[in-house]
This record gives sequence, C-alpha cells and structure tokens, in this order.
Amino acid sequence: MCGIVGLHLRERSLEPRLGELLSAMLVQMVERGPDSAGVAVYGDPRLSPPDREVVSLLGVTPAEAEAVLPGAVAVAAGATTVVHADAGLLAAVAYTLPHATVIGSGTDMAVLKGTGNPGELAKSFELASVTGWQGVGHTRMATESAVTPEGAHPFSVGPGQCLVHNGSFANHATIRRELRAQGVEFDSDNDSEVGARFVAHQLAQGAELEKALRLLCERFDGFYTLLVATSDSFAVVRDAIACKPALVAETGAWVAMASEYRALDVLPGIENARIFEPEPEEVYVWRR
Repeated sequence: MCGIVGLHLRERSLEPRLGELLSAMLVQMVERGPDSAGVAVYGDPRLSPPDREVVSLLGVTPAEAEAVLPGAVAVAAGATTVVHADAGLLAAVAYTLPHATVIGSGTDMAVLKGTGNPGELAKSFELASVTGWQGVGHTRMATESAVTPEGAHPFSVGPGQCLVHNGSFANHATIRRELRAQGVEFDSDNDSEVGARFVAHQLAQGAELEKALRLLCERFDGFYTLLVATSDSFAVVRDAIACKPALVAETGAWVAMASEYRALDVLPGIENARIFEPEPEEVYVWRR
C-alpha cells in the first residue's frame, strides 16, 4: 500500500501555489506510505531555472558538488542535492562524482527523495515554497526492497520524466533481464524502477507516452496504478483488474490525481470538479 498524488496546473495564476497544494496533498497520504517519500516538481526557478540543465543527486553535499562542477549551483533539499548549470552537467556529474546516485535530470524538473515520515520530509524539502506548473508525489510502504532514499519514488530515469507506482509487478525480474540485455542499467532492486526504465526506453525509441504506457500494460503482470509525468505531459494508467485505488479530478484550472479523495479535497475549486475513477488499462494523458 502506497500513496500517489499529482497536480497538473492549467491556470498560470496557481503556479505560485504548486508546492503549497502538493504538500497538502502529500500529507494526506502519510498513512498509506509512512517509511519514505519523494516528489518531482516542474518549473521552480530556484531548483530548475530556465535554460539550465538540472540534475538531482543522492550521496553528495552541495559544497562537494560545487567544488568539482565549475559554474554549477547546488541546492540542498533534505537528503537530495539539486544541481543546475549551463550545459553538459549530467556527463560532468558522471565523471567527477561517480559515487553519487542520479535520481533525476532534465531542464525543468527537480526530484527530491528521502526516508522517514512524509510530512517531515516535505518540510525538509521546503516543498510548500516551491512554484511551477506540475508536481508528482509518492508516499511509500516498502514491500519488496529496502527502505532507502534510492528506493523511494518517483523514479526518474529519462530526461524530464518520472513515474510513481502503487502496487507490484509480478514479472519485473524477467523484464529487468531483458532490458539489461539491451544495455539498460539499474540503480535499485525496486520493481517500480523496472516500470520506469521500460517507459523511458520506449520514449527514447520514439514512442509517444500513451503508446509507451499501452506497451507496459501488454508486457507487465501484476497490480498497479501508475502516474507518469514528462515536461509536457501528465498520464494515469491502471492494470486490467484495477484493484489499486485511484481518483482523478479535473477543472478548468487544474487536473489532479490521488489514491484517495481526501488528498483532492485540499484543492481550490474541488467542489466543482469532474471526479472519476480511471478505467482499467485505459491510458489518460493531459498535456501542457
């Protein structure tokens, strides 16, 4: 049992409140995942300034990152260090900080992860002060891999992409082997990372997000609700049985998804929202 929240803003006047609203949603999911949490936020000028490459890291301090990455600015967010620079940052990180774990990269997205109570983690991330157009969050109750920051969601393994998952993939070991045979590398034993790597692999080969998620439904066995985001998209899909809870709420100002209604009830205008439960194996995509 884990908790998923996500918010895709359509109304620009709400962008200063993105972190405030996402934080309020995340706190409502603490009981569903008390051991760790993470968020991906799009468009915050402090974490991901315009026209700067951004890399989110575990296992390195801001001072260490700035010391070996000339021209880079590093921001502390709990256990995560977010670094931004003009260009070539991901390659420079791999060369100068080989011990660090990359948990997100792109030009407008920052990923923040940690272990412990999700409400306390949101405070350590200073999530309530974040601005932007889109955010995804997850509270984890670990069932098949260790409780570590690396094992927390979101899994972000492609540029500007992230995935959060409630459920379990029964055949993840088989698909992991197949992806490794194609040169895909993994950072954890988490089954959810296999889903994220599969989607990123399909996108890298030219598939649209909807097609990538349809292929996932064809290939993966198990029970799952997924929320997948890219720099311009926000998508939801569930397995054929759809036993893992999910609700979507939509207004002219925003689209939101959560595992339970209480996380949606904190949003402005929820009383006028169209609220529905996603159908099994139907891919829902909203674009910026």
